[in-house]
Amino acid sequence: MNHLLSDRINNMSTSATLAMAAKTRELKTQGKDIIGLSLGEPDFNTPDFIKEAAIQAINDNYNSYSPVDGYADLKDAIITKFKRDNHLTYTPNQIVVSTGAKQSLANV
Repeated sequence: MNHLLSDRINNMSTSATLAMAAKTRELKTQGKDIIGLSLGEPDFNTPDFIKEAAIQAINDNYNSYSPVDGYADLKDAIITKFKRDNHLTYTPNQIVVSTGAKQSLANV
């Protein structure tokens, strides 16, 4: 029995994300100081206060798509944090909230 894949599948290229992750691993093994922006896989467990906030958000039905650049109240909290902790002043249009580096880079 002959199983054929569509031309579209046969012509797919290598995932750029996976290629970037492999290159990051290679450079790290060479001792280079690399910040990987390809995969969103943290090397630490999720802190308890974040888990609790996520559970509360689910219980509050806070579960629809967010605005592309982030919720206004979250952006305000980020602005407050930067001013308080880093003595930096930003406006809401200077803050972008996203699910990861690739989305951020694509949106700006």
